[in-house]
Amino acid sequence: MKKKFIWSRLYLVFVFVLLYLPIFYLIFYSFNAGGSMTSFTGFTLEHYAAVFEDKRLIGIVLNTFMLAFLSALIATTIGTFGAMMIYYTRKRKSRNVLMSLNNILMVSPDVIIGASFLIFFTMLGLSLGFSSVLLSHVAFSIPIVVLMVLPKLQEMNDSMIDAARDLGANNWTVIRKVILPFITPGIIAGYFMAFTYSLDDFAVTFFVTGNGFSTLSVEIYSRARQGVSLEINALSALLFLFSLFLVIGYYFISQGNLSKNQKRHRKEHTAVSEL
Repeated sequence: MKKKFIWSRLYLVFVFVLLYLPIFYLIFYSFNAGGSMTSFTGFTLEHYAAVFEDKRLIGIVLNTFMLAFLSALIATTIGTFGAMMIYYTRKRKSRNVLMSLNNILMVSPDVIIGASFLIFFTMLGLSLGFSSVLLSHVAFSIPIVVLMVLPKLQEMNDSMIDAARDLGANNWTVIRKVILPFITPGIIAGYFMAFTYSLDDFAVTFFVTGNGFSTLSVEIYSRARQGVSLEINALSALLFLFSLFLVIGYYFISQGNLSKNQKRHRKEHTAVSEL
C-alpha cells in the first residue's frame, strides 16, 4: 500500500512538472537580453518595458479583460437562473432534455461554434466587433455556469424553501434570501470559470472578431506568426502572475464562504438542540 502511494505521488509530480515546465521556461527567457530563446546571454527587463510602452498592446489587454469581466457577469446571471429553471423543472424527461442541450454546447468543438456564430451574425447583418465577440463569449460561457451552479442546488435542502413559504415569503424573497445565499459558492465558481474561458478563448473569437477590435489571444497568435518575440514572453509572464493572484483570491473567497456556512450550520444545530 505504501509503495502504491509513492508511485501515485511520483506520477502527480511528473504531471505537474510536465504542465508547468513550459510556462517557467517561457518566463525564464522573458528576462533574456539576447532577444531569442536559444541561449540566455544576460538578465534584462527591457521586454517588460516594451510591453508597457506598446500602447496598442495595452489597449488590447484592457479590451480583453473588459470583455472577460462583462461576458462572465452576463453569463453568470443568465446561467444561475438557467440552472434554477432546470433544477425546478417538474418533469424529469424535460429536465434531462435541457441538461443534454446544455452539455452538447460543452463538448462541441470551438471551431464549429465559432463558424456557427459567424454564419449567424452574417445572416443577421450584425457587424463583427466587440458586440459579436461579447455575445459569443456569453453564449459559450452559460453552459459552464450552469454546470457549476446546478450541483449546489442539488445539495440544498428543499425544506428550507417550504419553511420560507410557510412564513409568507414570496418567490423573489425565497430566491434572494434562501436560494442565492446557499448557492453563492457555485455562482462564484461559475463566474471565475466563465472569466477564464473568455480570457483565453481563441477559436471562437478568431471567427467573430472584426477590424478595429482584437483580443489578446488573437493578437498573440498574429504576432507569433511573424516570429518569436520575447515581448510575448513578458506579457505571458504577467498574465500568468495575474492568473495566480486570481486563483489565490478565489481560494480565500471560497474559504470565507465555507467558514460562514459552517457558522450558520452550528447556529442551526444549536437552535435545534435547545428546542
